[in-house]
Amino acid sequence: MRLAGKVAIITGAAQGIGEAYARRFAAEGARVVVADVNAEKGTAVAREIGGVFERVDVASEEDTKRCARAVAERLGRIDVLLNNAAIFHGIDNFDYSYAYLRKIFDVNYFGAWLMSRAVFPIMRAGGGGSVIHQSSSAAWMHPQYPLGDDLPSFHYSVTKAAINALTHFMAGTLGQFGIRVNAIAPGPTMTEATRQAVPQDYLDFIVTMQMAIHRALEPGDLTGTAVWLASDDSAMVTGQVIPVDGGLVMLG
Repeated sequence: MRLAGKVAIITGAAQGIGEAYARRFAAEGARVVVADVNAEKGTAVAREIGGVFERVDVASEEDTKRCARAVAERLGRIDVLLNNAAIFHGIDNFDYSYAYLRKIFDVNYFGAWLMSRAVFPIMRAGGGGSVIHQSSSAAWMHPQYPLGDDLPSFHYSVTKAAINALTHFMAGTLGQFGIRVNAIAPGPTMTEATRQAVPQDYLDFIVTMQMAIHRALEPGDLTGTAVWLASDDSAMVTGQVIPVDGGLVMLG
């Protein structure tokens, strides 16, 4: 088991991709902390995988600090932080208001920064660790948005582009403490959130016309990359944003 003995916090792990990460990490031997705002679903997932549940609102500085302290006190260390929590389920792609943009940034970007900030002193004291951000292929795509009187905010895509930049800056600074920082950028992944947020005709176009491998991803397709980034097999990999998207985005 590649993650035996490691303590991993996975945010947004009560459902969807986060739940898949949690189940795979537990199968690989990690002590998994299911961190989510949904106590009912999060507790159920934690119970099923033999992990622990911590309720956390990643947009709250106080909550993120409390969560990190609670995990350190209960499990003794934090080796991995996977910042998966984001607003995507139920997202309104055509709400261009400033208030909504701030709401998306509070969770999708500041949530990752706040959680990273909360675990940093614990990871540093423990001799290092791995921070994995959840980006998205949306960070590189630029579909046409319908124009009315307001300039589109491009909220989800822009937060994921910001996560890519955060990955580089954090990696450059935290490497001296043995803390690696990378990101996974999934392509279209068949969760309930994707089915609600992405029109079927647009999804079909992406899969058949833009992806080298002509099928949408399932959550399990992402978990191997996450395990590798959390494990010692990637000990010299940091500052990288890795597309896991069937060849939708080809960097280099």
